[in-house]
Amino acid sequence: MTPPLIGISSSNLARKDVQGGEVSAPASYLRAVAAAGGIPLIIPTLLSQEQLAQALDRLDGLVLTGGPDIDPLIFQGRAHPRVYGIDAQRDTLDLALVRLAAARRKPFLGICRGIQAINVALGGTLYTDIADQKQQSLRHDWYPDIPRNHLAHPVELEPASRLAQILGGSRFEVNSLHHQGLEQIAPGLTVTAHSPDGLVEAVELEGHPFGIGVQWHPEWLQEHAPQRALFSALIEAARPS
Repeated sequence: MTPPLIGISSSNLARKDVQGGEVSAPASYLRAVAAAGGIPLIIPTLLSQEQLAQALDRLDGLVLTGGPDIDPLIFQGRAHPRVYGIDAQRDTLDLALVRLAAARRKPFLGICRGIQAINVALGGTLYTDIADQKQQSLRHDWYPDIPRNHLAHPVELEPASRLAQILGGSRFEVNSLHHQGLEQIAPGLTVTAHSPDGLVEAVELEGHPFGIGVQWHPEWLQEHAPQRALFSALIEAARPS
């Protein structure tokens, strides 16, 4: 059985000792995809739109990774001093990948920044800082000096959702490594999970073979079978026929 090729979105990193910096993706995503039976391949930020489209033709699925904040100017978001790491190349990469994968019905999974990129790419908006902009919110920014597999709060899933079927239930404890979140939901997305404060924790793209975004980080929760199942489901959906 041929293993599917899964594209992994990347980030730019400044390096004093490397002219022009470097492009990379956290190994946790690569390990999770490989353990589920896929072959992870990093998609560099420097590709043109045409090259991205050509790359996607050869890939079987996508993982949109976590990372720095999306530029609020893209979605007319409110400025906030906690916004960090704005990278136009990374924004261009992620938003283009979402739109291409949606149009071409290519399986994709968005994680943390990835779910935010899905929402913004399709016309939604974000809280640029949850603690300041959402009343009575929980703490969601359990970083940087906290283990990434720390279970911060529960999420409640819509029982009939595909995500609940994949994970095998409708309530799970998850980690939480973000200060931004989904505000207005893009057309075509169905909300399939919330945290106890009402923040959107998962979405699915209506009518798509496998278009799922989660706000938590399942790649850091691989000791939990339901979180491994999410990557396995992506691999099965992307497997060449």
